Amino acid sequence: MNIVLFDTPPARKALRPFSYTRALATLRIGIATIQEKWEHYLQTPCSFLTAPYLSEKFPFVAAPTSLCINSTICPDEALVEAVKRLEPHQKLVKGGVLIAAFCDQEAFQSLQNHDFSLPALKTQSFRGPLTQINGKWDIFLLNEQELKKDFEWRCRGKISQRINDPHTLTYNEAGIFLEKGVNTKAALLNAEAGPIYLGKNVTLHERVVIKGPVAIGEGAHINPGAIVSNATTVGPYAKIGGEVSNSVILGYSNKAHEGFMGHSVIGEWCNLGAGTNTSNLRSDYGKVKVWSEEQKAYYTTDLQFCGLFMGDYSKCGINTMFNAGTTVGVNTNLFGIGLVDKFVPSFAWGQPDEPMQTYQLDKALETAASMAARRGVTFTEQDKEILTHVSSTIDC
Repeated sequence: MNIVLFDTPPARKALRPFSYTRALATLRIGIATIQEKWEHYLQTPCSFLTAPYLSEKFPFVAAPTSLCINSTICPDEALVEAVKRLEPHQKLVKGGVLIAAFCDQEAFQSLQNHDFSLPALKTQSFRGPLTQINGKWDIFLLNEQELKKDFEWRCRGKISQRINDPHTLTYNEAGIFLEKGVNTKAALLNAEAGPIYLGKNVTLHERVVIKGPVAIGEGAHINPGAIVSNATTVGPYAKIGGEVSNSVILGYSNKAHEGFMGHSVIGEWCNLGAGTNTSNLRSDYGKVKVWSEEQKAYYTTDLQFCGLFMGDYSKCGINTMFNAGTTVGVNTNLFGIGLVDKFVPSFAWGQPDEPMQTYQLDKALETAASMAARRGVTFTEQDKEILTHVSSTIDC
């Protein structure tokens, strides 16, 4: 069966700035991306139906019939069974949300044209619980349940690597899983409140404290003295220092030094300078306000705890301070002393209390390519074209 994970325009707007540079199914929540979750449950590769400018990097596979699945929905066993039961010309719906559809070429064309009602398909109702990423804060709000769920299927039937370092302490070792190549040095791993997953070739340096539920992706480094806790995911090849709580770092990013970050989502290829701190709670304990790019205004969320949302390739200098509910776009470069504005658009360059300038595209691309090269990763023409497109639409 041909599986296609489809984005909707409202979801892409709600999940900015992360949607600017990726198909939504490649967002990481828990241990795995949404794409990886569906591929595990369905045991088949998935392709993408996303924004046209992303389609070269995230293509879809054409077929006479396709099982099309909403890319913002995380699977579980009950939902997967309902999806598998779909027959040709049927769709699975809950509360007006299109979960999945068994599409012929005509119905697939409707999805391409952003007609998600698919009136020609017969409706099948799903009555179980549904885990959907409706807003960017859902990535950290739902991270604990997704981390625990992913831990079960990622580790089922596998044997954890042993901890050979005599100076590493563990609590509830049965809830700790190490892939091959994990290296620990005098760390403390406490899985009493939830599981701890350490991916291949993870390094935990001296005096690291990991308090589950926590997932550390392949090749990541947790630097000396760091504290990672409370439903945090560190994506592959990231470098983490200081204190991180209930946050998701999608991958390849650096928060390598001291400083606090809580209830935040950080994209790929970001760099947070030494001493960067993120507030996640208002001083009056009120609900956090977040900028809406669509409405061009701040609005009050239902969240008491909400930190920083930073898009791919963005960077900030030493001692940068972010207020609760701050959104930073793609490929920004921030520096200087003082609180950063609560909304910084993509390709902005500058410091607090001064008008932001436009980060010149050629310089931004050069820096992005250099950062990728340091990790042995190729900055492709596709990546360049995506960032070029984003730079031309920063007012949207």
